[in-house]
Amino acid sequence: MSVLGEFLQARRAQVRPEDVGLSPIGERRRVPGLRREELAQLAGISVSYYTRLEQGQSRGASGPVLDSIAEALRLDRDEREHLRRLASAPRRAVAARPAPERVLPATLDLLAMMSGVPALVQGRCADVLAWNALGHALLAGHLDADVRSRPNMARLVFLDARTRELYADWPRKARAVVGNLRLAAGRYPDDAALAALIGELSVKSPDFATMWADHRIRPCDAADYELHHPAIGRITLTQQAFDVARAPDQMLVTLTAPPGSPAREALARLVPDEFSPRAWSTLRTS
Repeated sequence: MSVLGEFLQARRAQVRPEDVGLSPIGERRRVPGLRREELAQLAGISVSYYTRLEQGQSRGASGPVLDSIAEALRLDRDEREHLRRLASAPRRAVAARPAPERVLPATLDLLAMMSGVPALVQGRCADVLAWNALGHALLAGHLDADVRSRPNMARLVFLDARTRELYADWPRKARAVVGNLRLAAGRYPDDAALAALIGELSVKSPDFATMWADHRIRPCDAADYELHHPAIGRITLTQQAFDVARAPDQMLVTLTAPPGSPAREALARLVPDEFSPRAWSTLRTS
């Protein structure tokens, strides 16, 4: 089954007939959620056409048809965009080799200037491409700052015990990471590195496998997180993600606290003076 088919099937299973104004059929249902016939009825399309779409036998569904399916599935804005990307993705026989990711000098300069704000640059596969001193100390102080391999935030969240302990509400953070990876998989369906990461996490983390299977899309662009940091205790920070200029596959991630707040004061105690904010610019770039 295609990725589009997996998405449609998973989301169809999450919608109950009574949620969309249909009367549940008296006999025992063999499938959870909506049947294909019921979804096609709600979307105003033929059952045969919807079946071909879900089975990956039909491409190029029109915008109005996709909107009707999205309405029937009760998708939100991000999920609708994800559906459109999956429906328009070209078929490829072989996964493409990912292009090298490099952080622009201007972006590194920006990280260096943000000495009082934990910040990092994240690539399309959630690799940490660069971070400043405070970003490293807050999120991964237990890792060497000058290791030659790039840490990956998805691996840290699901496979690293210290990172799991860092987040007071770990399931919420984990679902946000999965949501971002879902969006990335829709944008880059032929990225071999991304496919390998998803496969690795599915094998090594039952939590990831469960969250990945429900096909929910929840972008982690802005959220408040309570952290339990071993050096500065319990703090609440606002995480925000911004597109990097001239590098559309990269995000600048920041974690901030209001001026004068206990969290801001705690962050000021965390910065190691001897660590250069440019240290991560020496990482390999391919």
